[in-house]
Amino acid sequence: MHSSYEPALARLLAHEGGYTNHPADPGGPTNFGITIADYRTYVKPDATAADVRAMKADDAKAIYRARYWDAQRCDDLPAGVDYAMFDYGVNSGIGRSGKVLRRLLALPDATSAVDATVIAAARAADAAALVTAICDERLRFLQSLKTWPMFGKGWGRRVAEVKAAALAMASARTAPATPTEPAQGRAVAPSARGATQATTAAVIAAGAVAAQQAHRSGAGGAAVAAIAMAAGALALIGWLFWRRRQRQQQQRPV
Repeated sequence: MHSSYEPALARLLAHEGGYTNHPADPGGPTNFGITIADYRTYVKPDATAADVRAMKADDAKAIYRARYWDAQRCDDLPAGVDYAMFDYGVNSGIGRSGKVLRRLLALPDATSAVDATVIAAARAADAAALVTAICDERLRFLQSLKTWPMFGKGWGRRVAEVKAAALAMASARTAPATPTEPAQGRAVAPSARGATQATTAAVIAAGAVAAQQAHRSGAGGAAVAAIAMAAGALALIGWLFWRRRQRQQQQRPV
């Protein structure tokens, strides 16, 4: 099967952002979404916060490939399902994402292993329906966490963006734009990092959902197209505004 790893990784890195070391984050020093614990496990056993800050993007990519993508056999999963599982595993742990996938496929969840039985069942399922079920369950889990009131806005935005892009992959459509700002946060009970500003991709995702709902309610093709075009226009305006702010900041004296 064709691998979706590169576009999936690009989207994940956009969500995870750069170096952070927030005192409320149990992951400690983190860069590209890779915690100091992971960096010590896969790259440098005695790594310090300074090492994490200086982490190379290639090191982060190698960790994501081995620990999350390959560990969940994402290359063997249907398009869209692979990305939904990849992002879920990174954000909440592959122990949880694997068990969720097994339950949704009516398989025993005593283990989280994505084995040959899971692959066969996933390929036999409707990819779009499976993506929707994964993301909906993920959102319910996040909403059950005691930190949802604090971090829920960012978590909800991320799930919506992942769902929209994964559904696009599943139906071989052009996926929504990659997020322009990080919305990182480890959604592992009981703690997680906070969220950042809304992204252009969230506007597109909302437009896609609105268009889909309009279509299901019996709206004509022209109305559905108008909704999609409006979402695209809002996304473009948001991107232009963001670019203007970036240029203004770059022009300010240090």
